[in-house]
Amino acid sequence: MPGHFEPLPGGGAAVALDDVEISIIRSLAVQLLELIGPGPGEDAPDDPLAELFAEGPSEPPKDPVLRRLFPDAYGDPEGTPGPKEAEEQQAHSSEFRRYTENDLRAGKRENALAVVRSLDALTPGGDGGAVLELTAQESRQWLGALNDLRLAIGSRLEITDEDDTDLLYRLPDEDPRKPMVMAYLWLGGLQETLVSTLMV
Repeated sequence: MPGHFEPLPGGGAAVALDDVEISIIRSLAVQLLELIGPGPGEDAPDDPLAELFAEGPSEPPKDPVLRRLFPDAYGDPEGTPGPKEAEEQQAHSSEFRRYTENDLRAGKRENALAVVRSLDALTPGGDGGAVLELTAQESRQWLGALNDLRLAIGSRLEITDEDDTDLLYRLPDEDPRKPMVMAYLWLGGLQETLVSTLMV
C-alpha cells in the first residue's frame, strides 16, 4: 500500500488513501477504542470534581496488549532486580499507575477517536479513494494513534526488538499472521512519513 504523508502549509499533513486503506485504519482504531475501554465519564454520573480526583488502577492490565500500551513506569534497566528492589519498583509503579493511567487512557482514546472522526469526514473521490488532510494538531493525534496501533499489533505478533521485525519480512504467504504483519509494516511506513512531515 503506497500511501505516504506529505506536509501541508501550516504544519499539517495529507495522505491519499483508497477505500481499503480507509477501512483498515478505521477498523483498527475502533478495535483500539474497544480495547482501551470507556472513559470514567462515559459510564458514571457526570461529576467533573469526582473525575478530577478519581484514582486509576494500581495493578498492570492482564491483557498483554494493554500491558504494552500502559507499561510499568519503574523497572530495572540493568536486568533482573533483587527481591527487595523488585518489591520497591512494584510499589512505585503501582503508585504511579494509580495517578496517571486514567489520563493516559483518555489521551489514547482521544487520539483513536480523532482518527475515526477524520476518516468518517472524508469525501470520496471519483476513483473511490480520498485525500485525508490533517491540521498540525490532528497530525499529532494521528501519530499517537498510529504508534498505539503498531504497539498493539506488535504485541499480538510478539515483537520485542528489531530482530523480530526482520523475521516478519520472511514469513511465508500462507502464515496466518501475514495480514497482521502487512498491517504492522504498512502502519510503520505511514508513521515514519508522518513524523517526517512534522519535522519540516
